[in-house]
Amino acid sequence: MSLDLSHYPILAQAQTPDQLRKLPQDKLKALADELRQYLLTCVSQTSGHFASGLGTVELTVALHYVYQTPFDRLIWDVGHQAYPHKIITGRAGRMPTIRKKGGLHPFPWPNESEYDTFAVGHSSTSISAGLGMAVAAEKEGKGRKVVSVIGDGAMTAGMAFEALNHAGDIKKDMVVVLNDNEMSISENVGALNSHLARLLTGNFFNKIRGGGKKLLSNMPPLKEFASRAEEHLKGMVVPGTIFEELGFNYIGPIDGHDVNAMVDTLRNMRNFEGPQLLHVVTRKGKGYPQAEQDPIKFHAVPKFNPADKALPKSKPGSPSFSAIFGQWLCDMASQDPKLMAVTPAMREGSGMVEFSQKYPKQYSDVAIAEQHAVTYAAGLAKDGLNAVVAIYSTFLQRAYDQLIHDVAIQELPVLFAVDRAGIVGADGQTHQGAFDLAFLRCIPNMIVMAPADENECRQMLYTGHVATMPAAVRYPRGAGKGIPPETDMQALQIGKARKLRDGEKVAILNFGTLLPYAEKAAEALNATLIDMRFVKPIDEDMVCAMADSHDLLVTLEDGCIAGGAGSGVTETLQQHKKLVHTLLLGLPDKFIEQGTQEEMYTELGLDAKGIEQQITDYLSR
Repeated sequence: MSLDLSHYPILAQAQTPDQLRKLPQDKLKALADELRQYLLTCVSQTSGHFASGLGTVELTVALHYVYQTPFDRLIWDVGHQAYPHKIITGRAGRMPTIRKKGGLHPFPWPNESEYDTFAVGHSSTSISAGLGMAVAAEKEGKGRKVVSVIGDGAMTAGMAFEALNHAGDIKKDMVVVLNDNEMSISENVGALNSHLARLLTGNFFNKIRGGGKKLLSNMPPLKEFASRAEEHLKGMVVPGTIFEELGFNYIGPIDGHDVNAMVDTLRNMRNFEGPQLLHVVTRKGKGYPQAEQDPIKFHAVPKFNPADKALPKSKPGSPSFSAIFGQWLCDMASQDPKLMAVTPAMREGSGMVEFSQKYPKQYSDVAIAEQHAVTYAAGLAKDGLNAVVAIYSTFLQRAYDQLIHDVAIQELPVLFAVDRAGIVGADGQTHQGAFDLAFLRCIPNMIVMAPADENECRQMLYTGHVATMPAAVRYPRGAGKGIPPETDMQALQIGKARKLRDGEKVAILNFGTLLPYAEKAAEALNATLIDMRFVKPIDEDMVCAMADSHDLLVTLEDGCIAGGAGSGVTETLQQHKKLVHTLLLGLPDKFIEQGTQEEMYTELGLDAKGIEQQITDYLSR
């Protein structure tokens, strides 16, 4: 699919920001309508992030219309909301390739476009990055402007407030746009707010606020009166007291779907000095009723027919590991009233919807605040509750200090259900769960488990839950082998592997859900196959026994080789003075790009053929 000029005549004239800025302002509303329709057409035919982008169409148009991008820096937070930005920065024709191997990156990516000023995958980074760029712009002295766009969800993270606090302290010129897509506003209120926001950013009011404060600085009673008058006027909009106290000039809220009001307001704000915060109210899924009504379901979508009232139902198959975790959580809570489950804003992705409905008093969504989630769980565990933290591998990285200091050092029995471990697919470098085995394995007082199938996952979750020390169970995105979990839950013997196949010369030591590939390779090579189960503590007896009876030990993991489970095997061999050839298979020392799991396993030589070939090549050498 390519951009059809006959269907999108105005968008065809605005395929880059330079072209966009040549349009008369009265064409911007029509442009926004075409841009939204093109986004709907693209994503419905290719899949991808959806609702967030629909909500930022007018904001994107206004920002590129007012600011001289890419000279002026525009930093997006996360990137789910940046699809319209990609479309009007020269990439409209490539939108059908987004999130596909070799295609457009799912998030802002500097290597892809000069308009993507900062690589973004995790949330709540835009203000910090923007402040750094504002400092650089001041030193450069060329008049470069900086705008950071952050959603109200991302604003819940502590990092965002750390950045606000610093920005308010050093008073550099920058604009933070708070994209608030949870608050609903009526047209009348939006129109009033837009009018007042433009008034508050006008030259007359700005001169009074800036010059008047200087004039009255030596007259405390009058200064206090002027300050109260200003706050009263702002109170007619929405008080921004917290941002003012942090040193920002607060404007808003303004209707984020009134493109002309936003252009006027941003144009007025462009030359303000010091840190500014513009509060913009938008609606996720704007313009597509189904997405407006259920923005969570339409956050990321498969291919669908826009004329239908619902997304296509997935074909029945094996339950995902996330679903296995969700069912275990419900089953465990029915037996354990002390169970407390915590998630940093990933209820749906982590399979916790049913649990949150059945056991609301045992459920905590702490918003996008991974550090807080881990230390909060530590506090629960410290006083006798059985804490379970459901978190993606890539997001656990953000709470590493808390994992060490607040959980492991104190030996608190917190269970970490580490979802999306290993190759995740379309979200690319920022979301691959490549490092959890390596960074968990080196922490003292930790149990680290890697289930090979659904039943092992359930039993390991139970094992970690009843353990008296910190434990982690890491499992991938998607479904497993189709092995139904047993209803009964039995704690596994800590640190014990299981032999699945006897062979000769070569022993494959498998960690995790690459086991089906390992099984085929073992059959082809007549190799011994071990399901290692535990990355820490590792089964030293099994490793030594395999070293004594085989010529080559092959370790297999869906994680980085550097410092990972295979490294644990080689360390064990060294400690026991076992001399045997070893071949470590896993993720290489590079960031893994986007592509389906199957595509990436094939490319990295981690499918059955790849494993067999790598072993054969090693033996031939």
